[in-house]
Amino acid sequence: MGEINTFVSPNFFPLPNSEVWGFVVKIRASVGEYVGSLARISEVIGRLFRVYEDLGKEHIRNGDLGNVSEEMENDDSRLGFWRANFRNVGGDGNGEGLGLRGMARYQVGRRLILDWGTNFENEIHFIAPQHEVVDDEGLPDSGVAGENARSNDDALSVDDSEVRMDLTDDLLHMVFTFLDHIDLCRAAMVCRQWRDASSHEDFWRYLNFENRYISAQQFEDMCQRYPNATAVNVYGTPAIHPLAMKAVSSLRQGPVRRDFFQALTDCHMLKSLTVNDATLGNGIQEVPIYHDRLRDLQIVKCRVLRISIRCPQLEILSLKRSSMPHAVLNCPLLHELDIASCHKLSDAAIRSAATSCPLLESLDMSNCSCVSDETLREIAMACGNLHILDASYCPNISLEAVRLPMLTVLKLHSCEGITSASMVAISFSDMLEVLELDNCSLLTSVSLDLPRLKNIRLVHCRNFNCPSLQRISITSNALKKLVLQKQESLTALALQCHCLQEVDLTECESLTNSICEVFSNGGGCPVLRSLVLDNCECLTTVSFSSTSLVSLSLGGCRAITSLELNCPYLEHVSLDGCDHLERASFSPVGLRSLNMGICPKLNVLHVDAPLMVSLELKGCGVLSEAFIYCPLLTSLDASFCSQLKDDCLSATTASCPLIESLVLMSCPSVGPDGLSSLHCLPNLTYLDLSYTFLVNLQPVFDSCLYLKVLKLQACKYLSDTSLEPLYKGGALPALCELDLSYGTLCQSAIEELLAGCMHLTHVSLNGCVNMHDLDWGFRRDRLTEISSPDDLLPMDQRDRLLQNLNCVGCPNIKKALKFPGPDHGLYYLFSNCNSLEILKLDCPRLTSLFLQSCNIDEEVVGTAIMHCNMLETLDVKLFAQR
Repeated sequence: MGEINTFVSPNFFPLPNSEVWGFVVKIRASVGEYVGSLARISEVIGRLFRVYEDLGKEHIRNGDLGNVSEEMENDDSRLGFWRANFRNVGGDGNGEGLGLRGMARYQVGRRLILDWGTNFENEIHFIAPQHEVVDDEGLPDSGVAGENARSNDDALSVDDSEVRMDLTDDLLHMVFTFLDHIDLCRAAMVCRQWRDASSHEDFWRYLNFENRYISAQQFEDMCQRYPNATAVNVYGTPAIHPLAMKAVSSLRQGPVRRDFFQALTDCHMLKSLTVNDATLGNGIQEVPIYHDRLRDLQIVKCRVLRISIRCPQLEILSLKRSSMPHAVLNCPLLHELDIASCHKLSDAAIRSAATSCPLLESLDMSNCSCVSDETLREIAMACGNLHILDASYCPNISLEAVRLPMLTVLKLHSCEGITSASMVAISFSDMLEVLELDNCSLLTSVSLDLPRLKNIRLVHCRNFNCPSLQRISITSNALKKLVLQKQESLTALALQCHCLQEVDLTECESLTNSICEVFSNGGGCPVLRSLVLDNCECLTTVSFSSTSLVSLSLGGCRAITSLELNCPYLEHVSLDGCDHLERASFSPVGLRSLNMGICPKLNVLHVDAPLMVSLELKGCGVLSEAFIYCPLLTSLDASFCSQLKDDCLSATTASCPLIESLVLMSCPSVGPDGLSSLHCLPNLTYLDLSYTFLVNLQPVFDSCLYLKVLKLQACKYLSDTSLEPLYKGGALPALCELDLSYGTLCQSAIEELLAGCMHLTHVSLNGCVNMHDLDWGFRRDRLTEISSPDDLLPMDQRDRLLQNLNCVGCPNIKKALKFPGPDHGLYYLFSNCNSLEILKLDCPRLTSLFLQSCNIDEEVVGTAIMHCNMLETLDVKLFAQR
């Protein structure tokens, strides 16, 4: 709102501060002198303001402002906006204007919105005499302005009696009632008190912009600042169309009187009108809405006794959620009528309104509880082009003898009168494409032959006191989606739907295994892509053979014990909750990943998936027979498969040569023969043999030449010499991470391992009870059989040194010593080492040290980290200070 901003800014008038506030003092003195005569006060203030303005222009002409005179002239030229726009702000006395007092002056425009439910929490606090850029610091208090003036300019000295006016707020309010909007804007520049007084909404009830230019942003700011304005006049403004919309949508809630709608007849270009959450008229009279060119009328959530609408060009009408007992329509071109939730409309009123619109194509009468079958019959005869009908929550309709042959969409949610006999009437709607029968509790069977049906919903059609839906037969050449959720008694389903692609039968608890034939090849759904059978608890043996099925969900089908899928294009399958599944065959399928770990009773598995890359069998504790043919498989997790034997592992490695990650944790039946088959996996880099009964790791050293991660947690049967090939024989030269947590290796074996395996970057020794001292500074001559450990490493691995050491929960470690560290950052973790007493670290590159719940003395820690210049993290939580 640039013009407003320019006018109210204290920097607008090009006068030195002393002269500005000197004139302000004179204004106040004049006001104080004539305080007994309010009319005289108004005259004096106006006169002095004009003198104030003329003097400012004289300064501009004389060039007192130097280089900025041109800019000030531009600002001064904007004063004309306020002079021109607010001189006649009082109006012509007839109350003419836009808004609550009518629209007699609004003669152009295409769209008008009355939204009395607007939320004003984000109201912009801005008026003509107030703007965000006006700083309080730039305005003096009313009692000190004169003193500032005297101190800055002796030529304008004024006595204290002239300065101290101290007008009360009430008296100032009375004075300002004699000012027009231009003078109110000027008064706002005097001081904070005057600014607050001039912005009172009593002075801004009527906003008159007739034949004046004002931008849409300026106008919106004014309306939002003064939402209680009773009249707005935008007649003759260049942007009358958007200004009118902003005016009526920004004013607060109030009754819309009849004269407002009468004034609409003069708005010849008006095409759309929305009135939201308002009281029309005085509540006891008919409200007429007559307009020759109106095409879209929305009377939403309004209150009126009777409404009469005569709009020959009207095409869309909504009376949704309005409280009105009577509605008379004379709209011959109406196409869409929405009377949803008009609870007070009687059956006769609805019948009269709908039948008076012969071209009606869409009718929404949901939640109109009075609607009867007789009304539907008359509507069907009068409205031959009706395509969309929503009669949801109308308990009195049963569609008996109702014929709607042109319907394409029919919604009958929660219609208590809809029964199996109603399907006869629906079958006459040959053009029907969408049918929704949710919660129609009296339906016991559905048999439809609708060639164009594309979507049908039958969610939760049941009644605890009556027989429930048991059989559904649908024939359609257009049906693409079928939703039959929560049909607890549905036992038979017959479909001949050659375009059906999606079916949802969630919680159809009575469906039996015969349902598989319906959705298999030759079952009547040749292009089915998605099938949902979640929580169908009567399914026990599931077998699908489909060349079109892409997605299958069997979540919560706890009774399934056997599953056979011959679906070459199947990409997604969900088996969550199928915890009784014993046999499963996926041959062939297009799956890329499969998780069978949620089936703890699975003992036979057959997977033929040419595209599969990830297979998880974690937790299949009784799995004893598995044939896995997945040539692209890269990750296999067989954790806790306690019955998995060597022959099964050997067959899997032979048929899946691209495996990179293999987890055999807690697979006690895997032995040397199975490990020897790992030579078929040239890309294997991750191997987890934790919690196994292995004694000899030589098959691993011989087969896994490129292994990078080896986990041997809790392998308690490994001897102290089991790992000698690592640091004496140069085995696994690419190994960089080794986990020996909770093992039984002795102190010397661990020391030799750490000293000899220079290429390890991560070592975990958590819970190693046999480790007493961690001394990496022992003499290298103990490794007598190692001539040159670096000779055993490839050229690109010689510079890889320890970066991460975990020794959590090693209760017997008392001493930890470290020779000078590498150039890499180090991460040491000694938490819960309760016996740790000595700590010596010569690690300048150490970045993180964890000593949680350790009893070591804090002075020892301080000495140990003295030379750790790169230390970033030191965790001594629960540290025992002594």
